[in-house]
Amino acid sequence: MNTPHVVVVMGVAGTGKTTIGPLLAARTGVPYAEGDDFHPEANIAKMSAGTPLTDEDRLPWLDAIGAWAHGRAGVGGVVSCSALKRSYRDRLRAAAPGVVFVHLAGDRALIEDRMSHRQGHFMPTALLDSQFATLQPLEADEAGVEVNVSGSPEEITRRAVLALENLPEPVQ
Repeated sequence: MNTPHVVVVMGVAGTGKTTIGPLLAARTGVPYAEGDDFHPEANIAKMSAGTPLTDEDRLPWLDAIGAWAHGRAGVGGVVSCSALKRSYRDRLRAAAPGVVFVHLAGDRALIEDRMSHRQGHFMPTALLDSQFATLQPLEADEAGVEVNVSGSPEEITRRAVLALENLPEPVQ
């Protein structure tokens, strides 16, 4: 990648956004931002209680991530964000037109197994069904790549870097 992309690492809960995001940022030499840190406390409380967020709940969160991505245009960055719906990704692109997406995708059983072993995260496994029901995979006209989450974090990151290298230069 000549001009650093601003990359949104997306996918349902448990795909490894918080693991792969920092690895991808380190491999590409750009800063990383944890998408969960952009959530208002009310969102975290809802998810902790097992209540899925509404589109309205997500708007301030998406706007905060979009503002961060906009500020990284031309210099690059990686941020994690589920970005499950096309409308969410469109909102992020409206704020930061050059953003590209790395969709971490995998088998539901693998993702549920990984979620059941992580500790200290507010997202319960019970919300995985709603995440998959909401997921709208990247469409052909969206700048981004899908990367399978099987294998080690290093293998997944390597696949993401290779896929991103084949993307056209970002539009600023």
